[in-house]
Amino acid sequence: MIRTDCAAVRKFIGSAIDMDEKPERIAKVMARAGLCSRREAERWIAAGRIAVDGKTLESPAFTVTKINRIEVDGNPISPPDSTRVWRYHKPAGFMTTQHDPEGRPTVFESLPASLPRVISIGRLDLNSEGLLLLTNDGALARKLELPSTGWTRRYRVRVHGRVQEHELGSMRKGITVAGIRYAPVEVEKEGQTGANAWLAMALKEGKNREIRKMCENFGWRVNRLIRTSYGPFPLGKLPRGAVEEVPQRVVTEQTGVKFAKPKRHANYRRKA
Repeated sequence: MIRTDCAAVRKFIGSAIDMDEKPERIAKVMARAGLCSRREAERWIAAGRIAVDGKTLESPAFTVTKINRIEVDGNPISPPDSTRVWRYHKPAGFMTTQHDPEGRPTVFESLPASLPRVISIGRLDLNSEGLLLLTNDGALARKLELPSTGWTRRYRVRVHGRVQEHELGSMRKGITVAGIRYAPVEVEKEGQTGANAWLAMALKEGKNREIRKMCENFGWRVNRLIRTSYGPFPLGKLPRGAVEEVPQRVVTEQTGVKFAKPKRHANYRRKA
């Protein structure tokens, strides 16, 4: 039987499920609530952990509306909290995952216990730092990760190597590395100090380790990578390890999400 943290499930009783009147796949509903991913929901269903109106589901090919009673391990999921978004200044050395099989520290383990269960909007790898957006709404996370949003992700990148202007020109046109085509990026050299150079980069695709792979193509080794903004949301002066909720008005203006006013929470910092 596939097991997950039962305490995490109980923590989500009363978490967000914002459904329209039309039927939706149950895995989609559970993911949007931030309870789990769609794949996890399908695994939970296969393990016999999900029931609708008292009947245990055998297949994820099942639709529900807000009148249905959904249970996880016998615990009913009640009406939702509002969609919320936070800015988090991720330090280097943390994995953007709920659980790391190698036992490395994770972003979610470092967050204040007073936050609800959240998921990240996109990822930053172990040695990257800077702005990471968090939300309690799985559907919103998936929407904002897509290149179709047109949102630009901006970075400051320190590389070890001599950076030439013609190489930057190639990046601006788009390059192919190991058979993978990378779209044109905005890139400027901010300065060169000894063997290291700082670059300002902006991209929209967000392929896996895109910046590092493009830089390695020119023989530059990335030794620091900082995300400074994600779409309209800036890192600003948010201290390293700090979490700050984005005002509802800003979330609505930038994403179109409309929701009831939630409780206000103070800013938090990860304990050193």
